Amino acid sequence: MKYIPTIGLELHCEMNTKSKVFSKGINEYNEIPNVNIRPLDMAFPGTLPVLNKEALRKAFRMALALNCETPDILLFERKNYYYPDLPKGYQITQMAKPVGINGYLDIDVEGQEERVLIHDIHLEEDTASQDHYDSYSLLDYNRSGVPLVEIVTEPCLHSAASAVSYLETLRNTFKYCDISLADTKLGQIRCDVNVSVAKEGYKELGTKVEMKNINSFANVAKAIDSEVARQISLIEQGKKEEIIQETRRYDEEKETTISMRSKVDAIDYKYFAEANIPTMPISKDYIEEIRKELPVLPYYRYKKYLNEYSLTSKEANQLIKEKELSDYFDKCVELGIDAKIAANWIIVNIVTILNKEDIKITEFFLKPEYLKQIIDKVKDNTISSKQAKEIFNQAIENKKEPKEFISANAQLSNEDELRSIIETIINNNQAQVEDYRNGHDNLFKYFVGQVMKETKGKANPVLTNDILKEYLDK
Repeated sequence: MKYIPTIGLELHCEMNTKSKVFSKGINEYNEIPNVNIRPLDMAFPGTLPVLNKEALRKAFRMALALNCETPDILLFERKNYYYPDLPKGYQITQMAKPVGINGYLDIDVEGQEERVLIHDIHLEEDTASQDHYDSYSLLDYNRSGVPLVEIVTEPCLHSAASAVSYLETLRNTFKYCDISLADTKLGQIRCDVNVSVAKEGYKELGTKVEMKNINSFANVAKAIDSEVARQISLIEQGKKEEIIQETRRYDEEKETTISMRSKVDAIDYKYFAEANIPTMPISKDYIEEIRKELPVLPYYRYKKYLNEYSLTSKEANQLIKEKELSDYFDKCVELGIDAKIAANWIIVNIVTILNKEDIKITEFFLKPEYLKQIIDKVKDNTISSKQAKEIFNQAIENKKEPKEFISANAQLSNEDELRSIIETIINNNQAQVEDYRNGHDNLFKYFVGQVMKETKGKANPVLTNDILKEYLDK
């Protein structure tokens, strides 16, 4: 019997605005606790929220990037519950009129296109963070009030591979749209996973189990696979009733999910409108203005690189990983550099230097225009591929345009001059010529080496081979 898992994801992502969503508290990561705070962040009496316009704009930008329908009015609600990290006793969020509903995100899963349906995306404030010790816990309000978007999918994913591809594509979309750095190491992305299992052909979904706050995409995949295996095992043992609606966590050491608490009934958060933030209309002109800000998104660049430029899936994925790197590649192609050649130079040579020097492509000296100077000279046989790499390194080391080093490294392509050099070499190596003509073909490399030695490596290799063969095969 085959089983089909059904997966839904809820992703929270902190946005990269200068200040928090409802206060003037600084929005930046700080390891020193409780320094990026204002009275509102700690729910002091008499404080009132003021909406951050940039946070709202970025939330709408993400909604449009996810092909969502947007609301006609802006409305915030209070989500009422008590938690130590929620000083007000409620969270300002959206329910009735989120910034986006009914969207989708196209993804690539092992060469196959899949469409992930987005239930909604809403803007809200983050909670404080808790540090737990053996006998006590501490609260850090630096994160309290940081602007957060929560993106909820429909239960439409059916494998760990699809879930991870969706999350990676979503993370790239955040970066491309300048909405968030989306760094899981800094806790800027947190993910909840809902998993159920049903027998193939059954329309009714199995019992949903939730896994909270998974801190990396690799662990999302492991948690899904572990939970799917657990549920299938219980079904096959005739213990289906032991699959209950509950919240579990993924234990990295034991590589399994562990029960935290049951979740038989949905929590009644008693939502009601946030009276301190007035309702306001959202005009079509405002939405269209934001839509014009959208860049070409990573998945569509990926498809273009495959279909128009004939890049491999691996090459395309490496190029779209960072928007600036993809922009660099696009500029190279726009300048007339062959796409395959540009991709190879970027992936093999440029990315290696970026990683070694720990810099971004925007800080890299060799602009696409400079790279074109090198590639053009390889194309017209002025320099060899080996010389191209030497010039590439010289230009970077000296912070000068490659053309200043090209003339000094230019290949010897004058046929008459090469013939004269080759004739002299052959006349001085008659014994080797006889051996070559008697079947020792490997001596051809010896003659190529002699030509390169005589010309200090500048002889045009293609022309050298042609002339040598002509003389030696007489």
